[in-house]
Amino acid sequence: MSSAEVSPAQDLAGALRERVHLIADRDFYQRDPAGHLAALQAVSAKIVAISDSLPRPLDPRLAHYLERCSFDKALAWLDGQGR
Repeated sequence: MSSAEVSPAQDLAGALRERVHLIADRDFYQRDPAGHLAALQAVSAKIVAISDSLPRPLDPRLAHYLERCSFDKALAWLDGQGR
């Protein structure tokens, strides 16, 4: 894999970070609640799609976090804090 290529796990971590950023963006929420919700729905769909494309079998902990939508824990696991 070249340095320009992103692994599926890195892609998932990026989408999870995007979700964290959106949740924290109170200005966006106050300015455009419907747009904020649409952005959260889009990133959630992206997380599911990337999760579904990860090589199997998944680590049981990561699979559990993703199945339960424990996205903060999944991000921590991917970043190596949960291992």
